[in-house]
Amino acid sequence: MPHKPLPLERLLQSQGFGSRKDCRFLVGAGRVAVDGVPCRDAAAPFVPEGRVLTVDGQDWPWRERLYLALDKPAGYECSRQPQHHHPVLALLPAHFAARGVQPVGRLDADTTGLLLLSDDGAWAHGLNSPRRHVAKTYRVDVRHPVDDELVARLLTGVQLHDEPAPLAALACARIDEQVLELVIDQGKYHQVKRMVAAAGNRVDALRRIAVGGLRLGEGELAGLEAGRWRELGPAALALLGEGRA
Repeated sequence: MPHKPLPLERLLQSQGFGSRKDCRFLVGAGRVAVDGVPCRDAAAPFVPEGRVLTVDGQDWPWRERLYLALDKPAGYECSRQPQHHHPVLALLPAHFAARGVQPVGRLDADTTGLLLLSDDGAWAHGLNSPRRHVAKTYRVDVRHPVDDELVARLLTGVQLHDEPAPLAALACARIDEQVLELVIDQGKYHQVKRMVAAAGNRVDALRRIAVGGLRLGEGELAGLEAGRWRELGPAALALLGEGRA
């Protein structure tokens, strides 16, 4: 159902540009345009759907919810209150964080690759639910050469401390002498690192390259560089719907 018209100050507020007072100031200072037309009336009503808000010369299409993909570099924590590294939200425009965008799950500070973010809490919860079994694919650089026994152990299942049953990879393949491609559908603490250690090797570098059918370097994520983000469209979101209940 289409939204009712909103005053411009509320439209800006919904997108994370500050309090209503802050947004009134932006409009009054001549720093805002709607669909390319400058507007100094903070009370002017606009239907949200299809609007493009220009703030300080930068265009921002109105979105009821944001769905983002980020190629996370090393040295960033997936937390609003990081302890030892930069917050991953610092890689996004400030108003994205202000409107409630959060990481969907987490990657360790030293793990790179595909990180999803959204301000749609229900969607994020559903994607993270263990019942969904959404596959996550990793490139794993290991300390010692990969042999058939290592791959077999990871596919058969390894026992981790404090886990009631062995955990097995959905898929595992040798990519290079010391590189694996590993697919899991759980989200246990440090799971890939612990599984590889339990199988008799050690992870030196870890990069998530896909979630469900959404893969870095392909489709809507082609050309995405480390540290950069991209909004996900319907086709990309559909690729995340994979999984088994």
